[in-house]
Amino acid sequence: MRLSKRGEYGLRAMILLAKTTPEGALPILQINDIANLENIPVKFLETILLTLKNNGFLQSKRGANGGYYLAKSPEEIMLSAIIRCLDGPLAPVRCVSQMAYEPCGCPDEHSCGLRLVMGDVRNAIANILDHTSLADVNRRSQEIKRTG
Repeated sequence: MRLSKRGEYGLRAMILLAKTTPEGALPILQINDIANLENIPVKFLETILLTLKNNGFLQSKRGANGGYYLAKSPEEIMLSAIIRCLDGPLAPVRCVSQMAYEPCGCPDEHSCGLRLVMGDVRNAIANILDHTSLADVNRRSQEIKRTG
């Protein structure tokens, strides 16, 4: 699995939207604010946020105080779901994908050594990303900032 710029930018935007304000609320941020804070090209970010909105991760509010905000709590949004939405399957090769399986061209897929190892890689990646929420990422980041 290789995270594309689309996936990276989407994750960074979602992590930013999952950071609580000093009052403890989740922010509503405009595209330009997200783009400036995360150094993401605005036009590219627009398409990413629209995809995330259309897939139920974000909601938007119009007007002067409008912008994008999380559709669910940060604890409920797993990194794997965002990556799958923006970049597709987590598997490094299609023959080990659980979401987009495609047969490979090897003579014996069942005992193929490469497939077996790539299955382990896929499972390790999925195990981490399926159990890491946006809230977990922000907690980890805050802990590093506190301990220096």
